[in-house]
Amino acid sequence: MEAREIAKLVCKALDDKKAIDVKAIDISEVSVMADFFIVASASNQSQMNAMQDEVDRVLYEQGIHAKSIEGNRSSTWVLMDYEDVIVHLFSEEDRLFYDLERIWKDGIIIDANEL
Repeated sequence: MEAREIAKLVCKALDDKKAIDVKAIDISEVSVMADFFIVASASNQSQMNAMQDEVDRVLYEQGIHAKSIEGNRSSTWVLMDYEDVIVHLFSEEDRLFYDLERIWKDGIIIDANEL
């Protein structure tokens, strides 16, 4: 499955769990680490855990497994590495603090609905 299709599945899974401000950042032209970052926020820990579980479930059903997952059930930043697509789930405060959209401004920031 192509990276863009995986990114769409991730964004849909996050939307299903009411993730806040889901963005895809196309970094394929500025980095060899991945093709897309998906960035989303959660308003509380329960929502963050539900978002993580849903992304993992949806991709697992497609035969796509995380290479690694950084963070745990109480983290305010969870990174899910699916090779060409890396998912960043943040608390609202941590997302503002780390500001990945600014750091990766050379990539193309795409609203999740436009993928």
